[in-house]
Amino acid sequence: MQSLLHTYKRYRTLQTGVISAMPIVVLMPHSACNCRCVMCDIWKDNKNLKQLTEDDIMGLLSSLKKLGTQQVVMSGGEALLNKNFFKLCEILKSHNIGISLLSTGLTLKHNAEQILKWVDDVIVSMDGDEALHDAIRNIPGAFNKLREGIAAIKAIKPDYKITARCVIHRLNFRNWENIISEAKNIGLDQISFLPADVSSEAFNRQTGWTEPKQHEILLSESELYELQVILLNIIIDKMGNGFIAESPTKLQNIYDYYAAFYNRGPFPFKKCNAPWVSTVVEADGSVRPCFFHGVIGNIHTDSLSSILNSDDAIHFRKTLNMQTNDICVKCVCSLNLNPRTSLN
Repeated sequence: MQSLLHTYKRYRTLQTGVISAMPIVVLMPHSACNCRCVMCDIWKDNKNLKQLTEDDIMGLLSSLKKLGTQQVVMSGGEALLNKNFFKLCEILKSHNIGISLLSTGLTLKHNAEQILKWVDDVIVSMDGDEALHDAIRNIPGAFNKLREGIAAIKAIKPDYKITARCVIHRLNFRNWENIISEAKNIGLDQISFLPADVSSEAFNRQTGWTEPKQHEILLSESELYELQVILLNIIIDKMGNGFIAESPTKLQNIYDYYAAFYNRGPFPFKKCNAPWVSTVVEADGSVRPCFFHGVIGNIHTDSLSSILNSDDAIHFRKTLNMQTNDICVKCVCSLNLNPRTSLN
């Protein structure tokens, strides 16, 4: 149960812009990825390997304790590529910090027992039915490895929570209903959907994509009507049992997001407090307020708590207008965490 002091600190953080509580920290234990997804450039830098070490995690502990961090999300790249991944988890778990793993799912089967021991829940990426998932991931047999990994974990612990995230874009929107069916068939507990980020410098893009590259992923204007029809069918036929994480309104936002690129309305409104309730620590130690905004420091030179409360970082939060900031306006992955919400 969350203490009243921690709740108070989270309210104060939102009011003042000074971080006195940080419930979520996203870590990227490994910079490389074992997929070659068409909508992501992380794998293109696999040769320049960077990873977090046990010493890095030990160095973070004082800040995590000071800020009352409740959950660490292991992201990437593919976090499981770090050979010491479960040792990192062990260090965090010994301090009562919950761990969620974002994974491509390719090595879940091999790591099933260790995942069950050290990780509280797993969120996998899913891009289509078997043929389309493998094509988008550019990895033959990727879907089957994902399916086998889920089965291996569920065989040991049937109620272990494994959910999926799916990025809907030009290459898979027509496969949307099949994605939902296949997600159920392979034993996932829930699936969530979001549009593709085509405009930011996240996901290892040195610069934002230019228009030719954007339109490999961005729906064309002529495809918007078809997207709306598919979306309405899903809302009518597939909602209601909680298997789809989003509400109908949030699903509709996927259409609105793509339509906004053609001036058919504004980008969807997002109520987000990510820079106040979470931070991202990359494999080289770089710290960001969220996945999409720029680097504000590095844990190899300063403590996480001092980075988050540097003059520049506080100024960033105090002056950030999410309704006008171009990165926030086009963001596809917002977070809004109530101060009273406990993650333990």
